[in-house]
Amino acid sequence: MMEVCGSSNVTMREFGCEQSLLSRPDGSASFIQGVRERSQEQCVRETCEASLLLSLHPRSSLTLILQVLHDDGSLLSCSLNAACMALMDAGLPMSCLFCGVTCAIDADGQIITDPTAAQEKESRALMTFAIDSKECRVLMSDTKGSFSVNELQQCIAVSQKASQKIFQFYRDSVSRRYSKNL
Repeated sequence: MMEVCGSSNVTMREFGCEQSLLSRPDGSASFIQGVRERSQEQCVRETCEASLLLSLHPRSSLTLILQVLHDDGSLLSCSLNAACMALMDAGLPMSCLFCGVTCAIDADGQIITDPTAAQEKESRALMTFAIDSKECRVLMSDTKGSFSVNELQQCIAVSQKASQKIFQFYRDSVSRRYSKNL
């Protein structure tokens, strides 16, 4: 589930929350997040900031809310893809689109794209890349585990190839959405 909220006054308000039912992005409630969640949040934020044309909207605030309904692996790449789709749907100006691709390297050295949670646990290395749509450059990488430079380069190549299918999915989704509205 994703949502983009446009410009608004950037103010913080004091509010108490005992059961953590309020969303964190508006500053109303603070939740205990681990290092992993903070790291993933930072990866998504920095990737969005790298692709948005922020200079066109000075003194503006953007709130992007990503809510995890189910996690069966590749959470960071799913979050990146949801964020890009939300920004596109909101019509925000971007220098390029981006997508997230997760690769796992199993014990035999095989590269698995879009691994499940079970495959992630069994893998010896896990890599997530944000790829841009213009030049297929790596905008962001998040890695865990042990791997060689050659394996890293192979995973980047596999991710760049897989990104073309994700960008085609974006095009198809936008085309379906707006062909119904015409």
